[in-house]
Amino acid sequence: MAGTLFSKYTWQDSPWSNVALSGIIWKEVSAFLEAEEIARLATELASEKQARDVAMLDVRALCSFADYFVICTGDTKRHIEAIRQGIDEVLKTKGVVPHHNEGTPDSGWMLGDFGSVIVHIFAPLERDYYQLDRLWDKATPVVRIQ
Repeated sequence: MAGTLFSKYTWQDSPWSNVALSGIIWKEVSAFLEAEEIARLATELASEKQARDVAMLDVRALCSFADYFVICTGDTKRHIEAIRQGIDEVLKTKGVVPHHNEGTPDSGWMLGDFGSVIVHIFAPLERDYYQLDRLWDKATPVVRIQ
């Protein structure tokens, strides 16, 4: 996965890329943001939201479902939610929306699936319990912010 393709639609006609949806003709306009750019931005945003022990791992050589993991820790339920919202809001302004989110602040773990980038936000106890950093210790560390 070299990157993630995101699409926005406009009302314009195009002889080469028309799609009829409910009788409306849309022209697909594509923007391409590299996976590494998404991961670096998510890492930076987590750090700006005061997440602890932020790690960006290159997992391309180890798995087929993602290129990068961003793993970080939030101190409280509110902090975990603030980190997730901060990442989602800024990436959305760049045209990057998660395929889906999982977990809740109450569970101590939230995940944002941005296609080739997976963002894990843990409470301290859950981070210690699941030890993703150790599970993926063969991944190449790209960034680590303590």
